[in-house]
Amino acid sequence: MSEVLNYDENCLFCKIIAGEIPSEKIYEDRLCYAFRDINPQAPTHILVVPKAHIKSVAEISSKNEALVGHIFTVVAKIARREGLENGYRVVTNCGPDAGQTVPHLHFHILGGAKMAEKMV
Repeated sequence: MSEVLNYDENCLFCKIIAGEIPSEKIYEDRLCYAFRDINPQAPTHILVVPKAHIKSVAEISSKNEALVGHIFTVVAKIARREGLENGYRVVTNCGPDAGQTVPHLHFHILGGAKMAEKMV
């Protein structure tokens, strides 16, 4: 069982990190947790979440910027392990209008196939 900082009992990702809900863990360290998405949008679809409960990108500040930088180091490490040498996409949604369905900061690693160029 992992410790979640600022655990939110209503948060799906806090429960996954804490081991209350099963997941296919890909990576874990003292700051973040990564697992396969249960509804993949690409052949490789992994979520990387901080163990600290941060609601979204809107809550990133000087107090947690090092954590976010660490997560991007982990993203690169996971992408190498997953063999995504031809490229991958890293996506985060901020708020309901952007499609954020779980209010816990998370980054999607999407790869394993040629992606559409017109996403943004």
